[in-house]
Amino acid sequence: MGPWWALWLILTLPQILESQISAMSQGFPQMTSFQSDQFQGEWFVLGLADNTFRREHRALLNFFTTLFELKEKSQFQVTNSMTRGKHCNTWSYTLIPATKPGQFTRDNRGSGPGADRENIQIIETDYITFALVLSLRQTSSQNITRVSLLGRNWRLSHKTIDKFICLTRTQNLTKDNFLFPDLSDWLPDPQVC
Repeated sequence: MGPWWALWLILTLPQILESQISAMSQGFPQMTSFQSDQFQGEWFVLGLADNTFRREHRALLNFFTTLFELKEKSQFQVTNSMTRGKHCNTWSYTLIPATKPGQFTRDNRGSGPGADRENIQIIETDYITFALVLSLRQTSSQNITRVSLLGRNWRLSHKTIDKFICLTRTQNLTKDNFLFPDLSDWLPDPQVC
C-alpha cells in the first residue's frame, strides 16, 4: 500500500463509516439531541445481533452489564462485565463523541497501529428503560454490524423488543444472527462482578 493510498484511506474512512450509520438506521428518526448525563449509568445487555454471529455462538453469551461513565469532553468510559461460571470478565474502552447527537467513535489509541475503527450510534433511547445501539466496525477483511438492546432492568415491553427486531432487519440481520443471554440459571453472586 503506497503512502498516498494510505493517506486517502485515513482521510475518507471516517466519512464513509459515518454515512453508513446514517443510511443503515433508516426507518428510525435521527436524534436531534442526546443527553449524556441521563444515558450514563448501568445497562443490562438484553439482546445482541451481529452479522458475524451464528447459531453455535448462542451458548457463549452469558449475562452481562455495561456501565457508561461520563468523563471530560463528553466522553464515555465504557466497562463491560460478563460472568463466566464463578469468574467475572471485564473489558473497557472509551467512546469519543462525534458531530451528530448520540454518535461516537471508539478510541483505539491503546490498540496499536491498524486497529479497527468503530462508529457507534445510539439509535433510540428513553434513558430510563431501553436503548437501541448500532455499531459499525471495519476490519481488514469485513464490515461488522452489531445491534445491541440495552435495558435498565430485565423487563422490556413487546414494543421495545419489536423495535430491536425492526432495527436488526434494516441491517439485513436474520434470526440466526441474534443472541439473547440465557438467564434461567443466573443467580446474582455479589462475589463475582
